[in-house]
Amino acid sequence: MSRRHISRRFGAGLAASTAVTLAALSAVPLSGVAAPAAADTAAGRAAATWLAGEFDDGALPGPFGGPDWGLTIDGILALSATGVAAPTRQAATAQVAAHVRAYNSYDDWGIPGFTDGGATAKLLYAAAAAGADPTAFGGFDLRAETLSLIAGADAGHQRGRITSRTTADSGPDASNTFDQSFAVLGLARSGDLPPATVDFLLRQQCAAGGFRLYPDTVDGPSPSCDEQADALLDVDSTAMAVQALLAAADAGAGGAADAAGRAADWLVAQQHPDGSFGGSGPTTGANSNSTGLAGQALAAAGRDTAATRAADALRALQLTTANGGAAAADAGAVAYNTTEFTAGVQAGIADTGRDQWRRATAQALLGLVQVPLGRIGLDPPPSPEPTPTGTVTPTSSPTATATPTGTAPPTPTGSPTPGTPTPTGTAPASPTPSGSAGATPQTPAPTTPAVVPEPTPTGGLPRTGAAIVSYVLVAALLVGVGVLLLVLTRRRAT
Repeated sequence: MSRRHISRRFGAGLAASTAVTLAALSAVPLSGVAAPAAADTAAGRAAATWLAGEFDDGALPGPFGGPDWGLTIDGILALSATGVAAPTRQAATAQVAAHVRAYNSYDDWGIPGFTDGGATAKLLYAAAAAGADPTAFGGFDLRAETLSLIAGADAGHQRGRITSRTTADSGPDASNTFDQSFAVLGLARSGDLPPATVDFLLRQQCAAGGFRLYPDTVDGPSPSCDEQADALLDVDSTAMAVQALLAAADAGAGGAADAAGRAADWLVAQQHPDGSFGGSGPTTGANSNSTGLAGQALAAAGRDTAATRAADALRALQLTTANGGAAAADAGAVAYNTTEFTAGVQAGIADTGRDQWRRATAQALLGLVQVPLGRIGLDPPPSPEPTPTGTVTPTSSPTATATPTGTAPPTPTGSPTPGTPTPTGTAPASPTPSGSAGATPQTPAPTTPAVVPEPTPTGGLPRTGAAIVSYVLVAALLVGVGVLLLVLTRRRAT
């Protein structure tokens, strides 16, 4: 074969490989999901700074005093997502590790044998997100424990569901979509992801795109959302599922990315004109819990315009030194809704109302910094440009367009219940990724929620974080060109 023929073949090969590489580069963005606006990031960091000041001896207190471990985990995630107050976050992580059973069991209440599936899954996710070893967290193998609570093949259409280990004294299992999402997130972050857990989550999605909160009905577990005639689709549950499915898609789960995309589209359709979101049931009105979780999910799914509008709504509920009035000393905190914001500005935040502000702030700030649950602890927190004053840029105060809930937050009971985490939109309930008020010394309430996800090779949704694949392709192209030139030079020399 002549040198000219060889050169032509190499040239043709180079042209083809270059075309393929350039096509691949055009399909892979050089950056991930659009970064939040600097003002939103600054607002999120201000919220986290306020929240860090609410920790007491490594824990966030519950509504009746004493540590609330579910809320404390939400606080850890908030501090991790923003990069604020690392010593506080580390101390809180150590405290949670030392109180695993206080959170995921009723041992402290004298009810042995009960293990809460949602709380265990949330602990697994939190340990992974905090960079701890989830197989040796406080002396517990949370991954193994979570896997042991996943329903097996003998459970029929409930196969893959995260369940609680119940006893005659603890009451029935009440695990929900928040719990399932945490299970998917935690297992995806700590090792192989069992396909059955993703399949069960997918069955909680209705044809409209939204997800139901509870898979159980008065007649028992329902096989799927579409098979439940009166299924109530829930914004918070859908936002959690979007983030969990994106993480599952990143782990290679088929169909997860498409389902997350349909769910994100459903969320966009639920957004209020002012950018806010409401939950379901008692949290139907616009509130910062639902808005924060939905905004975080929309950003993870690449719905940037809707995510920005959600962030705008959240900033309108945030206290600053300029708009805080009697509550100016609590600048950074985010109100649950416009009613609570106005009350805080007029009279300050009362000690009896601080619990609601903590829960609202912990979840709302996730919609400001827009770091998906699946990337917390993996991607560096967004860093805003410093402002001359170091304070958050004031936003217009809320107007009557934001719909207040009109319902007082539910009051937790003093007795342990097997209940599952309630949607994040509930004021007294944990507004952060976990949907329920975490187990506290007063109430061992299981917790739920929480997100996140990155698009995957199989899905078309954008990926958060730097898109390193594009750089690898560029490097491969340059190396290929260099090798080709070297070969041609040597052949000419011969």
